[in-house]
Amino acid sequence: MTPADLLTDAFSRVLGVVENVLDGADDALLAQRPGPDANSIAWLVWHLTRVQDDHVAHVAGTEQVWTEDGYADRFALPLDPRDIGYGHSSEQVGSVLAPAGLLLDYHRATHARTLGYVGALSGDDLDRVVDTRWDPPVTLGVRLVSVVDDCAQHAGQAAYVKGLLLGSV
Repeated sequence: MTPADLLTDAFSRVLGVVENVLDGADDALLAQRPGPDANSIAWLVWHLTRVQDDHVAHVAGTEQVWTEDGYADRFALPLDPRDIGYGHSSEQVGSVLAPAGLLLDYHRATHARTLGYVGALSGDDLDRVVDTRWDPPVTLGVRLVSVVDDCAQHAGQAAYVKGLLLGSV
């Protein structure tokens, strides 16, 4: 298995969870929060996709799908277009409302862009330093594993919230 194969599989597993979470989810379920300050399914899926889009675009040296493909306009959220959800207040979490189809379209477009990038990577590419603000500096391999980890955790949280709200946890 090549590094490209491994990363393709990892990101594809996140897509699978996102697709399952959004399957059959209506707008009310997506917006519902299991507690007053808890994250909604819509926010979790939007956030994990924004993180993937932002971080992969940065290391690839490309524009984000969010802005380049017009998703920022299509979502029309009351947030800065550069916002990825990190450190959001409860009010900001509640402002992220979107239908399942739009969330899925954005995630699939980001997934396709991600696979286009990681599919061409070699083992040597993963040693490239992409962030010198840390000690030790962050390599491309470490950054991509971090993105997969963050996205998988949020996808799992979204699946848990769906089950909790539907009474099937």
